[in-house]
Amino acid sequence: MYFLKRLIFMIPLLILISFLAFVLVRVAPGGPFDKERKPASPEIERNLRAKYHLDEPLWQQYARYLGGLARGDFGPSLKYRDHSVNDIIAQGLPVSLSLGWMAFLFAQGVGIPLGFYTAARRGRWGDYLGSFFSLLAVCIPGFVVGPLLVMAFAVHWKIFPASLWETPWHVILPTIALGLYFAGKIARIMREGMLNTMNAEFITTARAKGLSETAVLLKHAFRLGVLPVVSYSGPLLADLLTGSFVVENIFQIPGIGVFLVNSSLSRDYPMVVGLVLLYAALLLVMNLLVDLSYSLLDARVKQG
Repeated sequence: MYFLKRLIFMIPLLILISFLAFVLVRVAPGGPFDKERKPASPEIERNLRAKYHLDEPLWQQYARYLGGLARGDFGPSLKYRDHSVNDIIAQGLPVSLSLGWMAFLFAQGVGIPLGFYTAARRGRWGDYLGSFFSLLAVCIPGFVVGPLLVMAFAVHWKIFPASLWETPWHVILPTIALGLYFAGKIARIMREGMLNTMNAEFITTARAKGLSETAVLLKHAFRLGVLPVVSYSGPLLADLLTGSFVVENIFQIPGIGVFLVNSSLSRDYPMVVGLVLLYAALLLVMNLLVDLSYSLLDARVKQG
């Protein structure tokens, strides 16, 4: 019942988000046709505005946009004249989803074991070394890691391709570039979660019963220690699934991150609102899944 209420609540929330995005993008200086060549006459500019209904009052434009949303139509793109926003999303979203999922799995697959290991080796060399690498990963952004990976593995050693999104080999470098920062962050979150859990009374009780340290860590501490990572994973996955403008540009990947930034700069109103709405929907769904995961992992969490 709780999750059904959350799903129903998403509808008015998404409408509110669409309204705010719709208004704010039009309040910003400039217009969608400012960077075009100068029209032959003012009549051409008026015709362009009339074609896309930009000459109507703002409330009427928004009402028309809501009507399109009800039919699943995000409207036409003002920059890519031969394509609608739906076409752009259909083209770029699968690529961004693939890159996002791979980066998410990489971040989790590296960050969780590393955080668990450093917590289990607290105060030893393994802890210092693992913490150093996780901190280093957090401090180096993707726009630095990406070119370094290209120079080393694509240009110098010629192991992986430098750009595009065609074969499984094209996936490796962008995945590392996008996921390395988040792997370091997850490792640090996992370490803190494990250390807090290991100081709990039930861990002391488990040790007093004669359980081995491995059993205490894996069977008792890990289940609660990973909860901060689960909480962080919802927004993280939504962010990764919508792509990364920097990484997509470095590796020339045709995802929606590039379209979002370019459309913002060119004042492509329908494109910006459609992609913002898509991101918001993904974020809400991911947070809902995080709450569901909490209720499954921690019996103390009851949804009512």
